[in-house]
Amino acid sequence: MNKEFTEEKVEKLANLLMIGLTPEEKKMVFEEFAVIDKNINKINEIPNIENVEPMTHALDDFVFELRSDVAEESVPIDELLQNCEDKTEREVAVPKVVE
Repeated sequence: MNKEFTEEKVEKLANLLMIGLTPEEKKMVFEEFAVIDKNINKINEIPNIENVEPMTHALDDFVFELRSDVAEESVPIDELLQNCEDKTEREVAVPKVVE
């Protein structure tokens, strides 16, 4: 299953993500993904790769312990909001980024 990575695909994805790319940026993204794609395809050249069992962690003997979920006292909201320039009651005002 080899899907070709094209400049048209870069443009389509940029439009879907609503990020405007200049022609130079599109070219740069295309070239970078071409390198990534080439390197990923090297993995497919490994003999019998489909028979390799997936790993859950890079270290076989990795042991971890989950911490207890204990509620702790937090900083009062009024104290946190002292550092905000623009706020409305208990909310921080931020610039609009999406039309």
